Amino acid sequence: MDVFKFAAFADESNEKFIGQIDALKRNNYSFLEIRAVDGKNFTELSLDEAREKAKLLKDNGLSVWSLGSPIGKVDINCDFTEYLELYKKTLELGKIFETEHIRLFSFFMPKDENPDNYKNLVIDRMGKFAELAREYRIIPCHENEKGIYGDTAGRCFGIHSALPEIKAVFDPANFVQCGEDTIKAWSKMEPYVEYMHIKDAVGGKVVPPGTGDGNVAELLRLYKKAGGSVLTLEPHLYDFVGLKSLEQEGEESAVGAMNFNSSEEAFDYAAERLNELIGKLI
Repeated sequence: MDVFKFAAFADESNEKFIGQIDALKRNNYSFLEIRAVDGKNFTELSLDEAREKAKLLKDNGLSVWSLGSPIGKVDINCDFTEYLELYKKTLELGKIFETEHIRLFSFFMPKDENPDNYKNLVIDRMGKFAELAREYRIIPCHENEKGIYGDTAGRCFGIHSALPEIKAVFDPANFVQCGEDTIKAWSKMEPYVEYMHIKDAVGGKVVPPGTGDGNVAELLRLYKKAGGSVLTLEPHLYDFVGLKSLEQEGEESAVGAMNFNSSEEAFDYAAERLNELIGKLI
């Protein structure tokens, strides 16, 4: 299994940070993509709280691969000057967690308007994200996501070609939910992909890795061929604490239809399915 390095959104296994550490260790994962910590988004941590959590990870032989931040999951017409203050604090937290990556989004679009009308504004604001990240020596990584400007491969490509310092987090399930063919999306995105989120979907529902329309097995092969090394598991198979907060207002989180007894069981099941997929590559 040393073909890849493994990270995870371990808050999907346990709300408590110590439980997230347990989830990573029992699945032999070395990295956390940090998102929720003890029931609140990590961006709400004080600097001292972050230092405490960073020490706990280090004491357990674990590291933060990327900040799974919500930055950019806000209306494009927000007060951007004020919003940059949250971004700067998030980057400060990144230095405490000693990570080189931050996951970003490209802003929620006004409903019933053509996202292409906002291309220049999106590029300008993402460019400011990139400038600040450079000061902190952190790599900004844009995730494709429904409801934001960068929902399709074409618009994601537009961001990366205009701002090549912004890398891509390739999420197959999110492309499926936007009606995109993931293999065609990969052909556009490959030069910019920094790492992958492992999540699969059928229509709007998230399903275990390799059982949906995301072509996850083929994408793993293509990613490995391209020299890719890091995978972040993001199961979305259980209604874990904080799931609904990840959706745009008025939308409903669409977890899988399988019946799990706990978030821990769902998380471990997804990890096992990913191991099976990778085993077939070796």
